[in-house]
Amino acid sequence: MNTRHVTSLVAAGAAIVMLLSGCGSTGTSNSSNASDSNIISVYGSEPAHPLFPGNTTEAGGGKVVDQLFAGLVTYDAKGGIHNEVADSITSSDNATHYVIKLKSGWKFTDGTPVTAHSFVNAWNYTANSANKQASASFFSTIEGYDALQKPDVDPKATLSGLTVVDDNTIDVKLSQPDSAFPVKAGSHAYMPLPESAFKDPKKFGQHPVSNGPYKFVSWQHNHSIEMVKNPDYKGNRVAKNDGLNFKIYTSPDSAYADLRGGNLDFTNMIPDTALTSFQSDKSLKAYNEPGGNTLTFTIPEWLEHFGQNEEGNLRRQAISMSIDRKTVAEKIFHGTATPAVDFLAAPISAYSKELKGNEVLKYNPSKAKELWAKANAISPWSGEFGIAYNADGTAKNWVEAICNYIKNTLDIDAKSIPMSTSDEFLSNVDSGKMTSAYRSGWGPDYPSADNYLVQLYDSSSADGKGGNSGNYKNPEFDAMMDKALSAPSTEEADKYYQQGEEILLQDLPAIPLWNQNATAASTSAISGVAFDYGGGPVFTALTKKQ
Repeated sequence: MNTRHVTSLVAAGAAIVMLLSGCGSTGTSNSSNASDSNIISVYGSEPAHPLFPGNTTEAGGGKVVDQLFAGLVTYDAKGGIHNEVADSITSSDNATHYVIKLKSGWKFTDGTPVTAHSFVNAWNYTANSANKQASASFFSTIEGYDALQKPDVDPKATLSGLTVVDDNTIDVKLSQPDSAFPVKAGSHAYMPLPESAFKDPKKFGQHPVSNGPYKFVSWQHNHSIEMVKNPDYKGNRVAKNDGLNFKIYTSPDSAYADLRGGNLDFTNMIPDTALTSFQSDKSLKAYNEPGGNTLTFTIPEWLEHFGQNEEGNLRRQAISMSIDRKTVAEKIFHGTATPAVDFLAAPISAYSKELKGNEVLKYNPSKAKELWAKANAISPWSGEFGIAYNADGTAKNWVEAICNYIKNTLDIDAKSIPMSTSDEFLSNVDSGKMTSAYRSGWGPDYPSADNYLVQLYDSSSADGKGGNSGNYKNPEFDAMMDKALSAPSTEEADKYYQQGEEILLQDLPAIPLWNQNATAASTSAISGVAFDYGGGPVFTALTKKQ
């Protein structure tokens, strides 16, 4: 489940009323040889779940779903919103009622039409807790959501706030103001689904029928996911290539070696071993631009000594202040990451270097020791402190570095805990089975502070319903997020988002580390490399010289 500049789109309130009208295998062979046509081979990792948009919250599946599906709106490189399947989205003055008009003529790759039912049925399915979709919380402000979260809910129960007026009109009633609703409408959770998705969800997840710029061809697990250009696509992201082959790797180093050997066209996962050299490697084209991704690690509240209480908060703050982010950024990331100063990324309008309490993100070993000692006075420390990560990604070096800082500063046993694949790692995170801290982070789904804060730390996103995998719950923080969503302007909303961040800086449900640049490399034959508002690659723009 990356450069997003947001101006008036974060929480536009009254300004958004009429806003819209009028994100395994290391083998080198693949079944669609990239040299035979304008099929682009790109780096991929095995998706953690079947390819249902509402259950896709990680990068491996997210990159695939982004190419296959089209939603109500799309986002440009600066975070601007543009209608796609939507013809218009209009709102009441207090952002509690929306009417969505759809464009006619859209269809899925099985030839069936995309209608209001396609969206409403998909949203109901995702929001209903019986279906165990990871993006359920994206619908938490729609009337009837709470009823769908009950343990004994009927799997066919629906959101009372959704009404299909006709094939091209959706009426949406909210239980509270949500000025970010039109912004969220382009995220994975809001993608439409055809009837076949509900008739056989298991089959659909392995072979999705979609309406986006590409048409699904095959998924060879732990090897590749192939797709071709969708000739019936009518949206804003028409592919300039003939298709994509996501080659699935368990190591970015293997992908980079394939790239240098001419067996891969493009990767946006530069391994640590290449960060000092990839921009000067004359055999490749290199890219390094500001991005919207954040790197963190989460300390779940169920770990002993780390509850949401005074002891837990003291320990989280001590651990955070044990880490020299600037030195690690220089020594390991080599100019491709910037030390975090808050929970957002620089392109987001609410981003701030001046938040009260952000000293916990600064290296201060003497203060860290003092806080740790205070925590020990409450309950003496025992055991070891571990940080888990997926070994098929690029986290190894930085996780080991921060463990060394924690160990040396606090004089405790701190170590990294590798898990072999993203699939294994994310399965444990999603199911709440982690027995240690773990690598985390965020590539935004839509250009809003809401996406970083509400979807990661609000109570509505906990308990398997969203990205709040550490199950952090603080009513004071939730109240600030509600105020932000009710604000009549971006400026007012940002003040509430920042006040919410100041609460997070005290509790530290996740510990911010760095903001990552958008980095990538391609062979010399590839052109058209571009990045979206969050720093993710725009795959539809890639072309290859024949």
